Amino acid sequence: MAESTNNTVLTDITDNGVATITLNRVDKSNAFDASIIQSLTHEIDTLSSDIGIRCLVLRGNGKHFSAGADLHWMKSMANKSKQENQDDAVQLAKLMQVLDNFPHPTIAVVHGSAFGGALGLICCCDIALGTESSIFCLSEVKIGLIPATIGPYVCRAIGQRHARRYMLTAERIEAKTAVDIGLLHYLCSHNTLQESLNHILKQILSNSPAALSKAKTLCQLCDSKPIDTTLINETSQMIADIRVSKQGQEGLNAYFEKRLPNWVK
Repeated sequence: MAESTNNTVLTDITDNGVATITLNRVDKSNAFDASIIQSLTHEIDTLSSDIGIRCLVLRGNGKHFSAGADLHWMKSMANKSKQENQDDAVQLAKLMQVLDNFPHPTIAVVHGSAFGGALGLICCCDIALGTESSIFCLSEVKIGLIPATIGPYVCRAIGQRHARRYMLTAERIEAKTAVDIGLLHYLCSHNTLQESLNHILKQILSNSPAALSKAKTLCQLCDSKPIDTTLINETSQMIADIRVSKQGQEGLNAYFEKRLPNWVK
């Protein structure tokens, strides 16, 4: 089935639980403004509690994935108070947080340009694939700003060393370099972009939905804590819990019975 929140953010959900959110502000190269940020946050938040969702795909219509923040919107915010600007920035930060914490696998599908805040969306996704002609840029310092709210996610994804370079130089990042620094996982031609996405989706949908969610939790847990007795106990508890879970038992039984588990349609 398919639904649309407004004409700038479109949501489509397939029968097998793949939700696709598409930026559709084509005339502005899918640049963010307050309305798009609010719509994206609402859609992602709503999908996160939908028990039928198994994966989220984020992409853009038109020539570009996203040009980042709408400069006219940014200019209008310069006339607002400091508190109003902070409240506005919190909304973008919340968008990044809900995407980063989405309970199911997330995939960014990138083509054309992805500038500024768009890199935050990409870095918050679990998997990112792009075309060979994709161009990326942390361009904020060119206009006297900084990539503040997306900074934690960018630094985590590409490492502080690369983040320092590209945040300070605001140079354009070619697609191959984006793969080298960890911004993208997969690179393909424009003609094979959908085929590559379908291949990834097929792999994801063959895996246990519960295990996928727990694997995401595990990654975040291991990234934020030292390897000590507390972490060892937490991870031991996680594997013990999932072994005796319904899907854990189903997966093991399916393997030994040489059949597909019941989550594979």
